[in-house]
Amino acid sequence: MIVEAHTARFDSLSLDSGLTIAPVDVAYETYGELNAARSNAILVLHAFSGDAHAAGISPETGKPGWWDNMIGPGKAFDTNRYFVICSNVLGGCRGTTGPSSINPETGCPYGLSFPVITVGDMVRLQKMLIDWMGISRLLTVTGGSMGGMQALEWAVSYPDQVVSAIPIASTARHSAQQIALTKWAARLSWPTPTGTTARTTAGGRQRAGWRWRAWWATSPT
Repeated sequence: MIVEAHTARFDSLSLDSGLTIAPVDVAYETYGELNAARSNAILVLHAFSGDAHAAGISPETGKPGWWDNMIGPGKAFDTNRYFVICSNVLGGCRGTTGPSSINPETGCPYGLSFPVITVGDMVRLQKMLIDWMGISRLLTVTGGSMGGMQALEWAVSYPDQVVSAIPIASTARHSAQQIALTKWAARLSWPTPTGTTARTTAGGRQRAGWRWRAWWATSPT
């Protein structure tokens, strides 16, 4: 099944920070057919490193989607029965507005000037897309990791517009250790004055430290 990516553009998006992004694009793919009652729609939400290509074969790369074993005819999310939607999250830079997008005020990529965003902001943009599609209620929202966080946000923010939510391997909040690990992961991609990345400098030292802590925490006394 060859699938095509689509893009919807909206005039603006208000963020939890109080800032506004304008305009804002959102990339998405769909699988299956929306029924006449518009009651068979499922929204699949990707994790931190994912994108809108959840199933089928990409005409650009020739590769299957990241959840191709779950979405399709006769599969868990049976496209003979359901209309499945997956969009790239805000800030995802795989067709949806993010740091690599052009800032209309400067004519240059947003880069580090891109506003801080939240899971709530991501879901708010998804809600705009679903409304634009004319779908008043989703049969379910589902995703793993950060996708699961979005599913929880949907259930909390728009309880009347989702029948169910299926968060997978996710959480409603991070522990202090998880926040620290995420900080370390981000540090690995920071550029250094020599042009290398922190993967070979401070990030490597942090990784070694975390390995020692993990060994110490699990070793018998």
